[in-house]
Amino acid sequence: MNKVILMGRLTRDPEVRYTQTNNTLVASFSLAVNRRFARPGEERQADFINVVAWSKTGEFCSKYFKKGQQVGVIGRIQTRNWDDEQGQKHYVTEVIAEEAYFADSRKDGEGAGANFDATFGAMPQAAGASENSDFETFSGDDLPF
Repeated sequence: MNKVILMGRLTRDPEVRYTQTNNTLVASFSLAVNRRFARPGEERQADFINVVAWSKTGEFCSKYFKKGQQVGVIGRIQTRNWDDEQGQKHYVTEVIAEEAYFADSRKDGEGAGANFDATFGAMPQAAGASENSDFETFSGDDLPF
């Protein structure tokens, strides 16, 4: 089974491109995901994880996700490699996003896409989410901590 669940902050706005063959939208971004524990006397470390979102999920991410915003991503890990013009081999490991969610509370991150009620009339449903999803959207006041 290959399933990844991440929650972190976007290190940059999603970068959008289209494939040459069938003009499919691809959004790429990086998440800073804090490690769960820090050694005594040290700052908490973060891992910077590259994420790729295709088609509708990519469109959702490119439209609503902004640098600094906290988001959740569910997907799978994919590895690929290639040789450059000098014959040097390159390896990439990335997460292919199958679902994407807002993780900021509406009070957090003014201007980071948190106040969708005023701008869009309602919070858009997360890309890839269905009515039968195990995940719920919380406003922040609903959280037990």
